[in-house]
Amino acid sequence: MLRGKHVLLGISGSISAYKMAGLASMLAKAGADTRVIMTKNACQFISPVVFDTLTGHRTVLDDFDRTNDSPVEHIDLPRQADVFLVAPASADIIAKAANGIADDMLSSAIVAAYSCPLLISPAMNVHMFENPAVQENLRRLSDRGWQVVSPGSGFLACGETGSGRLPEPEELFDWLEMTCGAEKDLRGKKVLVTAGATREAIDPVRFITNHSTGKMGVALAEAAARRGAEVTLVAADMRVEAPRFVNTVRVVSAEDMFQAVTSVSDAQDIIIMAAAVADFRPETVADQKIKKKNAGDENALKLTRTRDILAHLGSIKREGQFLCGFAMETEHLIENASEKLKKKNADMIVANSLRTAGAGFGTDTNIVTFLKPEGTTELPILQKSEVADRILDEIVKGRKNSIVD
Repeated sequence: MLRGKHVLLGISGSISAYKMAGLASMLAKAGADTRVIMTKNACQFISPVVFDTLTGHRTVLDDFDRTNDSPVEHIDLPRQADVFLVAPASADIIAKAANGIADDMLSSAIVAAYSCPLLISPAMNVHMFENPAVQENLRRLSDRGWQVVSPGSGFLACGETGSGRLPEPEELFDWLEMTCGAEKDLRGKKVLVTAGATREAIDPVRFITNHSTGKMGVALAEAAARRGAEVTLVAADMRVEAPRFVNTVRVVSAEDMFQAVTSVSDAQDIIIMAAAVADFRPETVADQKIKKKNAGDENALKLTRTRDILAHLGSIKREGQFLCGFAMETEHLIENASEKLKKKNADMIVANSLRTAGAGFGTDTNIVTFLKPEGTTELPILQKSEVADRILDEIVKGRKNSIVD
């Protein structure tokens, strides 16, 4: 998502500056063009040579260094950037940023930054971070459009415990992706995504479920948030972590998911039902564990249907709302998915076959076919993150066409 993006990192004096090497490495692997500005105090904690090596660019340290690419590097670097992240941000650099002080290369670049998204991640002792002056400076920056990335809480290098830890490189990377990793074509839209496998209890110990890991649903939620949407993820059992930047609602059974989805469905602009919801549940649930000695050799489990969430949403779909369902089949893929599209009153069905290599449960890839009333589109094998964006592309296009019609 960051390939070809120009990322500017500003590193100030903090022992956590070492973490930025990990972030620079991640950015390099992602194909971003990364430039680094360091304060003199930052150089006490990590050598600029580390960032020279990781980014392929000379780290900028001084306004008056004649080896700089430009005599006005403090203006050119932020002007060229797609995103500017100051991390770790010391109390000193936060105060300079909040008050327009420009007495070194980094603070000068901050004052000159105006055309790209700005992020700042404080890192310091807990008492310094909680100081009213520091908090006031952070509020001032937030009011001016800076995104303040809150520090983590835990054991600090000084030996105390509390807020002030620089987030791990993976979290900072996610912030950069969220900020400039995609066009914000879903800004202002509300998107609901379901993910994972529901569980239907047999007794307090056993349950009926399926092999869904939640990877596809999580990829969709991440992609929608990255594109600017306000995302609600209704998550059943998943084998992946819920993503940052979304509101995650945890559920267990199909009925739980029905209640969670329908309670907010009317407010959604887009609903994507990617969860593997059980079609059947035990008619009765035993209060105690069913013992083998009481069950007999051939104990039958009587099942009853669960409520069909997609069909219900299709029956109450309001004007302007886009409803997308999923169909996983083992045979007659297109025929079954086409029937589902019509029967459930959906705007699109994403179909894939469990029999196709590279698709199905637990994989990082998928092979899908989009079915819409106006036609069918088959995609090649793609990473699920790529599939997610292609699904959202199709939804955005479909909503635009609907408005035009």
